[in-house]
Amino acid sequence: MHVPSFIERKRNGHALTEEDIAAFIAGFTEGSIPDYQASAWAMAVFFRGMTPAETRFLTRAMLRSGQTLAYPADTPPKVDKHSTGGIGDKVSLVLAPLLACDTLWVPMISGRGLGITGGTLDKLESIPGFNTALSPEQTLRQLEKLGVVMIGQSAEICPADKKLYALRDVTGTVPSQALIVASIMSKKLAENLNRLVLDVKFGSGAFMPTRAEAESLAAALEQVGREMGVQTCHRITPMNEPLGHSAGNALEVAEAVATLQGGGPADLVTLTLDLAESVSDVPRSQLAAWLNDGTAWRKFVALVEAQQGNARVLESILSVHPAPIVEEFTASDSGILARMDAGCFGRACIALGAGRAKAADQVDAAVGFSQIRKVGQAVHRGDCLFRIHARTEAQRDEAIAILRDAVEIAPASGGAPARTEARET
Repeated sequence: MHVPSFIERKRNGHALTEEDIAAFIAGFTEGSIPDYQASAWAMAVFFRGMTPAETRFLTRAMLRSGQTLAYPADTPPKVDKHSTGGIGDKVSLVLAPLLACDTLWVPMISGRGLGITGGTLDKLESIPGFNTALSPEQTLRQLEKLGVVMIGQSAEICPADKKLYALRDVTGTVPSQALIVASIMSKKLAENLNRLVLDVKFGSGAFMPTRAEAESLAAALEQVGREMGVQTCHRITPMNEPLGHSAGNALEVAEAVATLQGGGPADLVTLTLDLAESVSDVPRSQLAAWLNDGTAWRKFVALVEAQQGNARVLESILSVHPAPIVEEFTASDSGILARMDAGCFGRACIALGAGRAKAADQVDAAVGFSQIRKVGQAVHRGDCLFRIHARTEAQRDEAIAILRDAVEIAPASGGAPARTEARET
């Protein structure tokens, strides 16, 4: 194919054929189409969009770029969830082992950090030794043994998405609905699922800033899922403040461990149970019991051990990844916490090194934020609003500069919120 003409057609707003999309994805996957042409095409898609048919063609082409998981006859229902991304979203670390406590298989294929949002694989790989690169044969053996596996896109599964995902992260093309749908659904359809629940987020820390845009994305995802024979449902959830009390790779693992042991933040527990009951065969009360009685925790330990991770350090993961600089960020006013802008926290995480500015960047497992206060809480001057975990003073200062615009405290007696000049100590 003549790739410049293919890019120009989309740049000019014309629909692409299934044959051309399939040829482009095949060439990009095997390397005959270079990254710079794929990046130009992704930008054209970002500005011009894709029709539902084009989106379906792209999803199918990416799905067919590699193998799909295959299962013996008469195996349990295969279920999974996908989140469109958020700040502090460690739900997968809790949900996957929880669902595997049921008579279900959870073949979860996840991604790395994308844009300002953290990646499940990056969080898992903060556990020493954890192997996210299992072959389809290894994946099947682990499902037969444990009922759960958490892996990334391998060379065999959705290689086109793996390459395009990395390019989108560093070319400003993350918030394209068509590219999001194709990326999500190609990975999930490669799992050969029976049921899928989608956590579609909106707000300052999400790809979709408004609820209407999130609902549009959810409808597009569900349409592709149904057309491919997967029972698909969704939840629309806000992402205007970080989920839970932490953001950052090892910090989020620590919070997930606390949740699996019957603790954890209320908003994280509620969302996990909301999503789990959408695809589970047991009632919410049983799912909650498995979180509280250690059943889900033991399943997670077994998962980590099965994938060569060091489960002995899970309860002391922050000692494995200590940040050299840990400081409190305190309130300069008293009142009610009116805003903790998730988007600002996401950009600050990138500044600290918890995410990627370039595809080849390595993430720092130790850095991020902990003890993040929740909107609606009363605070007093000098109270800790969150703790910042930094590698260097320069990174700390850059993150603090971003977060000065993240926080608003309203007077306790009512009235308009005032942007705080929160100070670090």
